[in-house]
Amino acid sequence: MGPLVARLARAGQRLRQADRDHPWVLDTAVVVLVFLMFCLPDLLHGGAGDGDGPRRFRLAFTRLPPAAVLLVQAGLVLPLLWRRRRPMAAFGAIAAVFVLQWSLGAALRADVALFIALYSLALHGRLRQLPWACAIMAAGMVLVAVRVSSAVSVWDALFFLLSTATAALALGLMVRTRRAQLAGLRERAARLETERDQRSRLAAATERARVAREMHDIVGHNLAVMITLADAGAYATDTAPERGKEALQLIGDTGRTALGELRRVLGVLREAPDGPRQAPELSPQPGLVDIEALCDGVRSAGLDVVYRTVGEVDALDRGMQLTVYRIVQEALTNTLKHAGAGTRVKLSVIAEGTRLVIRVRDDGPAGRSRPRNEEGHGLVGMRERAALYGGNVSAGPATGGGWTVEATLDTAPQAGGR
Repeated sequence: MGPLVARLARAGQRLRQADRDHPWVLDTAVVVLVFLMFCLPDLLHGGAGDGDGPRRFRLAFTRLPPAAVLLVQAGLVLPLLWRRRRPMAAFGAIAAVFVLQWSLGAALRADVALFIALYSLALHGRLRQLPWACAIMAAGMVLVAVRVSSAVSVWDALFFLLSTATAALALGLMVRTRRAQLAGLRERAARLETERDQRSRLAAATERARVAREMHDIVGHNLAVMITLADAGAYATDTAPERGKEALQLIGDTGRTALGELRRVLGVLREAPDGPRQAPELSPQPGLVDIEALCDGVRSAGLDVVYRTVGEVDALDRGMQLTVYRIVQEALTNTLKHAGAGTRVKLSVIAEGTRLVIRVRDDGPAGRSRPRNEEGHGLVGMRERAALYGGNVSAGPATGGGWTVEATLDTAPQAGGR
């Protein structure tokens, strides 16, 4: 049953496509079919009132000559060629010929064209035209009932004729409603697919931005430390070889740390080419407990860092701890690059009620310019991270010399969760 339904569905789709490409073919086929089924018998037998049947029924109709029959049939059937493009015009033309025919007292099987035209008007026409069409149809049916009153009861004839007209009208409206529903479903499916694609692109862009921030923090910080250590090692090679060796060891340790963090970040993006996705070897994201190790790293590069915390900072959730760590990492990296070794840095993380303040102040040259990457990944990344927790970041020269970076985060739960 399933394959049969699928084949029928495919055949229906092909027919609809063919009809859209060549609409006149279907309309012509309808006209030819109506002619063969309803017009040809009248031409061969002389009309719907001839042949077998009660004598009083045969006498109720006027017999038209073959030429007149053919002319009336053409007036009834040919307008069906425009039943979909001009449904009201086609219905009006057929109704006019129908009224003329029954005014002459002739009965033809081709009168079925009027019901087909009513069906087409209900399906393809404007809904505000239907009341007029129904009134014309009712008048025509009354005329027919009166003309056959000598053979059939007027009420019986009206019941049969109006029931047939109502069926044609209802069928057209039902098909119209069904098509509108299907069109609405297709439009909704297309809209949902577009929204899904947009969400996917937005998620991909968000993920790229997140990975870019992580890689900038990792690579930027560790490269700054390694460059400072390399410069110090090159300077100490001639005067204190043991310090140069120590600098090389620190460079190696820093490089291995950076490589491990990069593998952790990129590992979650890597998928196995075959088979199920392999889970990468992950390590926990850095938090507040790792800030001391971060400070040790920049101390080895020449910064004199004094780190202190105030309040219950250990109670912060892991996401906020990662944000604090990255902001501190970026601030210390900028200090190392722009103030240089030998700079004293005061780093404090202060929890005050629902506010968390991160302050990094150094005593570097008072006249140095703002960091060149302020509008790059560095400060922008810090501000984006702070904004996730309803906070902000400011950076600029400190009173009395040096440079200050201060970030304020909101530790209160956000509406809807994070």
